[in-house]
Amino acid sequence: MGEKMVDKVTRLMKEQKQIRNIAICAHIDHGKTTFSDNLLAGAGMMSEELAGKQLVLDFHEDEQARGITIDSASVSMVHAFKGDEYDEYLINLIDTPGHVDFGGDVTRAMRAVDGCIVLCCAVEGIMPQTETVLRQALKERVKPILFINKVDRLIKELQLTPEQMQERFVKIIASVNEFIAKIAPDEFKKEWQVNVQDGSVCFGSAFHNWAMSVKYMQENSVSFKDIIDAYKSGGEDYKELRKKAPIHEVILNAVIRHLPDPVKAQAYRIPKLWHGDLESEEGKSLIKCDPKGSLFFVITKVVVDPQAGEISAGRLFSGTMTKGTDVYLNRAKQGMKVQQVFIYNGAKREIVNNVPSGNIIGIAGVKGAPGETITLKETEPFEEIVHLFEPVVTKSIEAKSPADLPKLIEVLRMVQKEDPTIKVEINEETGEHLLHGMGELHLEVVENRIRTEKGVEVTTSPPIVVYREAITKKTPQDVEGKSPNKHNKIYFTVEPLDQQTKDLLKSGEVAEGRIKKKDITMRDKFVACGWDTKDADKIKDVFNGNIFVDQTRGIVYINEIIELVLDMFEDVMNAGPLAKEPCVGVRVNMTDCKLHEDAIHRGPSQMYPAVREGIRGAIMISSPMLFEPVQTLQFEAPDEYMGEISKLISNKRGQLLEMNQEGPEVVVKGKLPVGEMFGMTSDLRSATGGRGNQFLVDQNFEKLPEEMQPKIIKQIRDRKGLGENQ
Repeated sequence: MGEKMVDKVTRLMKEQKQIRNIAICAHIDHGKTTFSDNLLAGAGMMSEELAGKQLVLDFHEDEQARGITIDSASVSMVHAFKGDEYDEYLINLIDTPGHVDFGGDVTRAMRAVDGCIVLCCAVEGIMPQTETVLRQALKERVKPILFINKVDRLIKELQLTPEQMQERFVKIIASVNEFIAKIAPDEFKKEWQVNVQDGSVCFGSAFHNWAMSVKYMQENSVSFKDIIDAYKSGGEDYKELRKKAPIHEVILNAVIRHLPDPVKAQAYRIPKLWHGDLESEEGKSLIKCDPKGSLFFVITKVVVDPQAGEISAGRLFSGTMTKGTDVYLNRAKQGMKVQQVFIYNGAKREIVNNVPSGNIIGIAGVKGAPGETITLKETEPFEEIVHLFEPVVTKSIEAKSPADLPKLIEVLRMVQKEDPTIKVEINEETGEHLLHGMGELHLEVVENRIRTEKGVEVTTSPPIVVYREAITKKTPQDVEGKSPNKHNKIYFTVEPLDQQTKDLLKSGEVAEGRIKKKDITMRDKFVACGWDTKDADKIKDVFNGNIFVDQTRGIVYINEIIELVLDMFEDVMNAGPLAKEPCVGVRVNMTDCKLHEDAIHRGPSQMYPAVREGIRGAIMISSPMLFEPVQTLQFEAPDEYMGEISKLISNKRGQLLEMNQEGPEVVVKGKLPVGEMFGMTSDLRSATGGRGNQFLVDQNFEKLPEEMQPKIIKQIRDRKGLGENQ
């Protein structure tokens, strides 16, 4: 009887050089889950016959029913590899969803891993979703390798010659490399390029369980011709391929050769992800991934298990996580106790006493949200995990029977933890609860889960679109805000941010949040966008795409009130003066203030109204307008439906961006307002006889047409029950 798998995992988790933390990222339906099943089967975690059909990692009922992955699942496996120094490796894999509505899961998975396998379909090539996920990976400094899947379709369906197949591969590889060169951090633009010669590109068929890389072909003398012959014979010869070139062997060899171990990766990832002092003891321990150093654990996913309660999975960056330790949650600002520590064996959890840094683990007993940094004592947390797109569709949700109300509130809090791209607003006063999500499908899935898994019967309103408020010109003069006791006066101007600054904020290169100490690199980024150096130095807060600048000079008590001013700045940015919708692209300047010298006369009850009145007043005289969310979508359908798709776009106030014909398919890009998109999926189905698909490429806010402004503002105000002066 050989060594048990659990014992292997426990033994290898201490050998940091032999660990690889990886994720799979791809477009929906490019075969990710089938692919991860095969890797598991190869590592002896499930039967080979079932691989690709069992979908081990999709264990939610709705995932199996819809045939898509919704939650990312963690899995650990051991791979034997005749390498230069070690022969066994522990591979921690996170399977992530490809559907854009669940993109938040992908974003968070990238924080926990150091490398990723970009999976792309040989027939369809690189898709918008693949790019979104890859962009997220590169932003988190995660190194990619490429796997081109569904090669069997090129041979069987498209009957391409070997030369044509090679042409197609070259095109896919070139577009991935171009993307890496554009987005990767400067020092890795060249180093992270994937290429066929060194084996960082593999191709194969996850469905038929085989894969190839040039390296593997050389070592095991298999050629491309063997593959084509196996399919051409018409029989089941292709089944032999999985013995000659098993997919897990080829892929995991490439992972071990090309993706970094935790120690190597943390040296360049930590400076980007953690903004504390790198020279401090904590900083050094993080950079070295030191198991004896300070404890740093980042939660990337919370799963609620009916037996074990809340399990927080994530990456241990430094220190050793031990059962029974008292820890501190830096974002929630509270202490808790770790009751259990888990490692993953396949998708099953095994309880262990302690785990050293560099691993992906689960802990129970700590109730934290994804993105939380857990340490022993209070310190600088890791930077927030920011998702590329924000939620733009809202539904109000109520319990069918009033008796279920307390249970519903608890369930909603749980839902928000399990999927932080859902924002839940619980209004205890009116009893109205709002769910904000990425799109119709997203909210539908969450709603179903509440009904089936959490057992609460709910009713929901039709979906509502979330608008943004913005200004179109600079305030002509300073606007004064007075405190109720008339002793304090604060003066503000507001102006719209220019496009360059907006792009900078959207790119995520500038961290959101209040700025306590001078940050020269940040100042330089703003100066590069055309800001005046003095102003760039005085930025005090970057909040949801808005900026606060303190332009006052020589005010004695400014430091005592600045936090109060920023509280109210954030408050107005969350609910603007037009219709209490969030503001976007607004720069607020505090130009001057006259303060009472006695601290008692300038407390929150005096300062808050003064600041709110000043900023709202300034916005109201700067031609404020509503901006609506606009999504750029890519449609695909057989070419005879070209006319139908363009009709569909123009009927929904959309704008046609480009139209390309690729073989018998037509690919159309269009920009549509989210407000017009409800029922889009069914409209598209009926217009294309069920053969059309749509994918989200990008999302922005654009000006709502003038003639619709008053009507929509009134609608929102009525819905929120706002009086004239609110």
